Amino acid sequence: MNDAKAVDEPSAPVHSTAREWYESLLVAGIFVLFVRTFVVQTYQVPTGSMERTILVGDHLLVNKFAYGPRLPLFANWLPYREVLPGDIIVFKKPGDDVNPGNVLVKRAVARSGDSVQVRDKQLYVNGKPEQRTSIQHIDPETYPDSPAIPDMARRRDQFGPFTVPPNSFFGMGDNRDNSLDSRYWGAIPRSNIFGRPVVLYWSYEAEPNSHVWRGPIAKIEQLASVAVHFFSRTRWDRMFTVVK
Repeated sequence: MNDAKAVDEPSAPVHSTAREWYESLLVAGIFVLFVRTFVVQTYQVPTGSMERTILVGDHLLVNKFAYGPRLPLFANWLPYREVLPGDIIVFKKPGDDVNPGNVLVKRAVARSGDSVQVRDKQLYVNGKPEQRTSIQHIDPETYPDSPAIPDMARRRDQFGPFTVPPNSFFGMGDNRDNSLDSRYWGAIPRSNIFGRPVVLYWSYEAEPNSHVWRGPIAKIEQLASVAVHFFSRTRWDRMFTVVK
């Protein structure tokens, strides 16, 4: 009787551990890039222009999907929405050729066709005074509408009337006496608006503009300070609160 000869089956290709790690990291990186581009992004607040609503050192989750590009096929069941007066918006500062990536957060107070006017610090939209409890004025001085007053100070307390142009919004900080906004650099084109903050996930008592790059040594010192003071300077009562 003849012995049967074993037939070797072709073996499956062997992937190295390094290649598997590389593929996993590549897929994860693509997913993170997709999420950051189209769905949600983090944002650290560097200035106090939105105080008391948003403080310096607040870290926000920004919903980029709601105001993102519309896909007509899915428009009826995906949570798209338009920007409405009263919304807090995250946008690229208009007309900033020096720093085109400059991102700001303000409140949209008026939209296309609305008439905006500030008289003695009071905002009027289409002749009606704004009624919002989040607004604050930290400077008791009210500058008159006089040519003798520097333009920056006069625009702060006396502005307009100004008609918001098409496809644009008028943005102002809730901390009205300490906010560089549409009173100074004009309306915000709709195309510049890319998201709205929804959740405050961490709040830390930071110095204004602490995120600005001042070299590797300064960054290491800043990170070390955060590590040392993490528990004492974190505003625990603001964690995971809804931004509105």
